[in-house]
Amino acid sequence: MPSAISASSARTHAPPVDRPRGRRANPWLTLIAVAFGLFMVGLDGSVVSIANPEIGRDLNASTTDLQWVTNAYLLALAAALILGGKLGDRFGRRTFYLIGVAGFTVASVAIGLAGSVEGVIAFRAVQGFFGALLMPNTLGMLRAVFPPKKFGMAVGIWAMVSSVSTALGPIVGGLLVQHVNWESVFYINAPIGVLALVFSALVLPQTKSGGAADEKFDLPGVILLALGLLAVVFGVVKGETWGWTSGGTLGAIGAGLVILLAFGFYETRVAAPLLPMRLFRNPALTIGTVITALNFFVLLGVIFFVMLYLQNVRGFTPVEAGVRTLPLSLASVVASPLGAALTDRFGPRLTMPLGMALQAVACFTMLGWSADSSYATMWPPFIALGLGVGMVMSSSSDAIVGNAPVRDGGVAGGLQATALQIGGALGTSVLVSLISSRVGSTLTGELTSAGAPAQAAAGLSEAKDAVAMGVAPVSDTMPDQLRTAVVEGSHQAFMNGVHTAALVAGVLCVIGAVTAVVGVRRTPDTARH
Repeated sequence: MPSAISASSARTHAPPVDRPRGRRANPWLTLIAVAFGLFMVGLDGSVVSIANPEIGRDLNASTTDLQWVTNAYLLALAAALILGGKLGDRFGRRTFYLIGVAGFTVASVAIGLAGSVEGVIAFRAVQGFFGALLMPNTLGMLRAVFPPKKFGMAVGIWAMVSSVSTALGPIVGGLLVQHVNWESVFYINAPIGVLALVFSALVLPQTKSGGAADEKFDLPGVILLALGLLAVVFGVVKGETWGWTSGGTLGAIGAGLVILLAFGFYETRVAAPLLPMRLFRNPALTIGTVITALNFFVLLGVIFFVMLYLQNVRGFTPVEAGVRTLPLSLASVVASPLGAALTDRFGPRLTMPLGMALQAVACFTMLGWSADSSYATMWPPFIALGLGVGMVMSSSSDAIVGNAPVRDGGVAGGLQATALQIGGALGTSVLVSLISSRVGSTLTGELTSAGAPAQAAAGLSEAKDAVAMGVAPVSDTMPDQLRTAVVEGSHQAFMNGVHTAALVAGVLCVIGAVTAVVGVRRTPDTARH
């Protein structure tokens, strides 16, 4: 007999407020419609990293400017995701999904036309805000239109689209940057967005929670949550450059956590809260949120250093590097519906820890990589990572949204998406910091071991930031013997950092797997109401 916390048994069965007819009553058309918007946001999330070097060259942008091209989007997205879900629950998920798609599409075109890095940064923030209106309402609509027995499979397909679009970003971005220009990375959203708008307008039903018309909107909650998330995410993304123990980093993260605690306290005392704290009475939902964050911590953090390894250490072009990570994408295609089917039958008590265990295996296997490893040593961990990510994506999404009442479907979707974004930001920042720290402590020794004179090795220690990105600090004026030693020593120092990052990620996956096994299994039957 399945566990009492099985996602399928843990759902309330309240129907959506409106009863659509005709094509709007077909939940599979709803799934296809939201997949367009989801694909656009997922693709954009990873494609920009490939475009950043060209943006820097074309717009004379500094490294700090390029960081803000990514961070402005991330901050706006993280701060508004739960708000986007709440607006959809209250006023209509279809309405705010369409607003999100339209705004995201227009902002994407504006980025390409901006002509300055300041314009790119500003419109990236706008893009992030509209992405926050779009994302949570995809899951909210699926929660409202699919019957409980089919919701798990719908989430599996949703997770597959999300995983594949994220993994395809480097390939698509590499092709566009290499053969067109960096602006095309953003212009590609225009045809996808128009198609999404037209198809969605024809088939999406309007669903909402049906709250009282005179119910007050929780504006103080919106402000507290946005400020708290902004401060935390800002501290996280700046931790790598400011230092994790610096006053600025600790102050931003600490202030954000205090504001979020105040938000949680306030939400227990209002009649119509932005994020109902009662949702967290369900351990499956709470643990699903944590595992979602950990899932993207590992995925985005590992993809970041894998791309540095493939391009800067192995010398592959962006397209070649993207093609070599295709096993990860293909594995996630298989794992997402498989994970959904297993979750429907056995509950997330099986699929969440199984997915985490597969990711742990992938990370620990990467400890055997060297600067000249064959591709035969690379694709097995890519497959294990893709299988694990896809399985966790579908099971944790099902645990979060499937365990929330229908009336809170958008808010639950926003919670899931917020955890995902914060986890991804932490993964990239923390793992890059670990690589940098390890490179800094081993670079001089590795250069000396490779044959570089002690004086030259000591002088090159200043180039640790470049080495932490996989770039050997060589010049055309170096003698061939020294040049060879610097390349060998730098790459070995980088691999030391990669091994440290992979080890930490693997240990976190093991902790996540144990947490899911212990915590979800103990969920009381009463917690799901």
